[in-house]
Amino acid sequence: MNLEKALLGAGCFWGVEYILNKLPGVISTDVGYSGGVVENPNYPMVCTGNTGHAEVVLVEFNPELISYEKLLDFFFRLHDPTTLNRQHNDIGTQYRSVIFYFDEKQKETARSVMKKVEASGVFQNPLVTQIQEAGVYYSAEDYHQDYLIKNPNGYMCHILRPQ
Repeated sequence: MNLEKALLGAGCFWGVEYILNKLPGVISTDVGYSGGVVENPNYPMVCTGNTGHAEVVLVEFNPELISYEKLLDFFFRLHDPTTLNRQHNDIGTQYRSVIFYFDEKQKETARSVMKKVEASGVFQNPLVTQIQEAGVYYSAEDYHQDYLIKNPNGYMCHILRPQ
């Protein structure tokens, strides 16, 4: 099986992970931090907004069951990509909408999907999603992994909108 990876930020990583884990073809997820300038950040550091990191989900998926394009379609359906550095009550650069790409093919797919979403008219405001080359990824603390499975009544600000 030839697996691929995606690295996505769409607000608080708990809800993003919870939704993506349910998609057929998603093999595993890991929540963490990427896009910042501080080595080995932890949650309290990232929450200050001073590290530059985004809360992200590293997704391992089987492209024979779900394409990268389809995964990005779900990404745009599970959050509001028009709010800068914010998802619902979560405010700060760590909650930005961002797609980190691993190669040129992912970069072009991300641009194409974003153009399609913009042209669809689903959102009244312009998209603010960033598309950036993936840098170093840092896995978050253990208590953040599968948080909403471990804490079914935990905070979640994501819903999966219909297509």
